Amino acid sequence: MTIAFVIDDNRQTADSMCDMLKLLGIEAYPVYGSRTAMLALTKKTPDLIFMDINMPGVSGFEVLSYVRREPRLQHIPVIMVTSDDQPQTAQRAQETGALLTMIKPVDIDALERILTQVGLLPPSP
Repeated sequence: MTIAFVIDDNRQTADSMCDMLKLLGIEAYPVYGSRTAMLALTKKTPDLIFMDINMPGVSGFEVLSYVRREPRLQHIPVIMVTSDDQPQTAQRAQETGALLTMIKPVDIDALERILTQVGLLPPSP
């Protein structure tokens, strides 16, 4: 089964995304905050990461940079999630190593499209 981490400092957002991912057949784990994410990534290697950009302390960009530098994690697709719809935010995410950027609020249809796009779900008939 595919394992995803949903990294967000907002517990409600992380839990909601995990619930939607579980409905789509993904084993999803909420990870509350960037520092907790760094620790979680040393213990478990997910198949996919959804990560908030704007978190207190260590930003999602900084966690993404860590993921891209770490040989054991480099291959993991990372989808950045943000309420910031400015083009430069998505561009910075891509330049830092994100596969895609999603704009909040995220719904189950958007998650299904993303999972299909990255090859973790078969295309709908």
